[in-house]
Amino acid sequence: MTARERVRTIVDASWFQGTVVSLILVNGVILGVETSTRVMAAHGGLLHAIDLCILALFVVELALRMFAHRAAFFRDPWSWFDLVIVGIALLPASGPFAVLRVLRVLRVLRLLSVIPSLRHVVAGLFRAMPGMMSILFLVVLLLYVSAVMATRLFAEVSPQYFADLPTSLFTLFQIATADGWGTIAKDVMEHEPMAWVFFVVFVLVSTLVALNLFIAVAVEALERDDDEPPRGGGEGRAGHGGSGPDDEGPEGQRLILAELRALRAEVESLRREREGVGPG
Repeated sequence: MTARERVRTIVDASWFQGTVVSLILVNGVILGVETSTRVMAAHGGLLHAIDLCILALFVVELALRMFAHRAAFFRDPWSWFDLVIVGIALLPASGPFAVLRVLRVLRVLRLLSVIPSLRHVVAGLFRAMPGMMSILFLVVLLLYVSAVMATRLFAEVSPQYFADLPTSLFTLFQIATADGWGTIAKDVMEHEPMAWVFFVVFVLVSTLVALNLFIAVAVEALERDDDEPPRGGGEGRAGHGGSGPDDEGPEGQRLILAELRALRAEVESLRREREGVGPG
């Protein structure tokens, strides 16, 4: 076994992936603890040292995966995701780049690339983006039409909420998020008793119908992803969960041919045994 094969066995092992997940979780906890000025005053140096050690381990992990998978590593979008996240953490966090120190928390997002179930959900959401964009356009259109109507109907009786089109758009967005829409509706209904019809219809359409449409599109995309067979014969991605023979190129083809020869020899042996027994 070559050095590359040994490294690949290590980086594809379940214990290695579990270790990476544990490091990400520990790093996330440390980044959260660093927001406490009292804790930083007492243990800031230690936390910073642990953070640097974990970052160094992330760099070593990526280097091992690059060495083990080579071209397959760079063909995987999730590998590029890991490179970007770790690369941001390596940028200097002083001077004009001081704002990038806040982006260190993005390292927690590496859980999306390490845990297969999370990768599955994210892939399903990206697959659902075209349908979601159509629904989003429908919601924006509903907000605009409703804002124009509300401005014309309620600008005089409730100027604090519907004085002009931008104010009405913000108020209706607030209502769509179910943030105190009852108070807004009651304020308008003191002057326009029938205004409840407008608010009830808007809440039903914007909140219930639109939200359920978003959920339906996302669920459909996830179900479609479950029904699709894996392409390329692989069982994972480079550096996360192993890979199929296709990732090996000629080496994978040689393995398949060797397995076919062994299977053919076994069939030939069974045939000879049957001929030796003769008809019963």
